[in-house]
Amino acid sequence: MSPAPTTDAALRRLELTVRRRIDGVVQGDHPGLALGSGSDPEELVRYQPGHDVRRIDWNASARAGEPYVWLTRAEHALETWVLVDRSPSMAFGTTELEKADVAAWAAAAIGLVTQGGGDRVGIGLLGTETVRWIPPGPGRLAARRVLRAPSGDRDGVPVADLAGALTRLSTQAPRRGLRVVVSDLLDPDGDVTGPFGWEQPLRKLAARNDVVVIEVVDPRELELPDVGDVVFVDPESGVQRDVSTSDRRLRKAYAEGAATHRAATAAAVRASGADHLVLRTDDDLVRVLTRFVHRRHRAPSRSTGRNQ
Repeated sequence: MSPAPTTDAALRRLELTVRRRIDGVVQGDHPGLALGSGSDPEELVRYQPGHDVRRIDWNASARAGEPYVWLTRAEHALETWVLVDRSPSMAFGTTELEKADVAAWAAAAIGLVTQGGGDRVGIGLLGTETVRWIPPGPGRLAARRVLRAPSGDRDGVPVADLAGALTRLSTQAPRRGLRVVVSDLLDPDGDVTGPFGWEQPLRKLAARNDVVVIEVVDPRELELPDVGDVVFVDPESGVQRDVSTSDRRLRKAYAEGAATHRAATAAAVRASGADHLVLRTDDDLVRVLTRFVHRRHRAPSRSTGRNQ
């Protein structure tokens, strides 16, 4: 599948493909992130005044010699926010799609797979100067909005960064829900080992929300082909460098540096408590997303102890 996420026709093709492949995996009510009124038992606790006596577990109470009651996981409409990185480093690609195209496509797909009764999706577009916030709306409307949004800047030194955008997202969307961050996670200073500036804000965001980080990469960011002398240009700083890709040692060092960065970003995302999905510009995007969605829905529920 090679979507061109710019038209209503592309959105219709995307919607049909996503629905056919995912087949309603995420339809219906979504489990909340805090204990409250609901239907599914979540935690057995000692009875306190105010608890619903109808949820007393008489067997557990008899064993303990005092009343115990089941608290339940709250069920409510899901509020999703998708933060899309559109900094100049995303305007790169050596396949049919640039990283910015994949990011827009992924954000639209998230809007489509999270739509349900009362569910709403908001969008944050991170540019070079600031973040443009698009208020929450139905998932299909959010998908259309992100696909129709003007392209981000292709060059220039960013004033806004991912760390600041994550901090603002916590303020912009105080209600708990699903937060999706779509970015290449490239450090403006070129750091490949971390700690990265976005780590702490991401950890704080994940402390209150279900967070998914979608990291977008291009194959040429992982290894260099032997194509002779090439001029590389940093789109954010404008710095140019002549590189001989025929140098085997250089290609090896490049691949090792890229692998180090991949491992460091994966470790940082994992330590934050967020889920991590890597999308390449040459992937079958629907297949990768479908596999990820199915894995998340087979996984056990997250503990809600920190939200009590």
